[in-house]
Amino acid sequence: MIVLGIDPGLRKTGWGVVVYKNNSFDYLDDGYFLQNDEVELGDKLLKNYNSLITIINKFEPELIGIEQTFVGAGNVSSLKLGMARGVYILAAAKLGKKIIEIPPKLVKKNITGSGAASKDQVKHMIKKMLNITPKSEDSSDALGVAMSIHAKPIGKFNEDSSNKLNEAINRALQKEQLNIRK
Repeated sequence: MIVLGIDPGLRKTGWGVVVYKNNSFDYLDDGYFLQNDEVELGDKLLKNYNSLITIINKFEPELIGIEQTFVGAGNVSSLKLGMARGVYILAAAKLGKKIIEIPPKLVKKNITGSGAASKDQVKHMIKKMLNITPKSEDSSDALGVAMSIHAKPIGKFNEDSSNKLNEAINRALQKEQLNIRK
């Protein structure tokens, strides 16, 4: 199953694509969309929409995961981030793709074992699990979303899927141990 993960942003959005097969993950690609601060809001949203359409058409994911937004009290940037997320959800819907939202803390917990993990800790585990160096912190987070999302069928995480992710993490760590010993 090809899975696309999105770490949404208005200025910088990370994306990552993995294949989940036989209880393990294979890396396909990752990257990010970067916007100029001087561009009008509508133009940023349109560019992000078109960029995501291009990624979806290129990789044809069966499932798309997007990180939910933490909303601070009176925070204008949270509102703008919500607009960007809406554009990404619209792009997926336009192409008939299933999209699942996932809280950032759950991604961190699935990838590192701690919902309070730092971006560096997430990136470190992504490097271990996929044997790659993500192109940015945002694309690292997006890869984490992609790897976590298969554990959330139709809005509800189940223990069996979560165990499969844990098995994949353990295999990656065992593989690293073998490489260290060589």
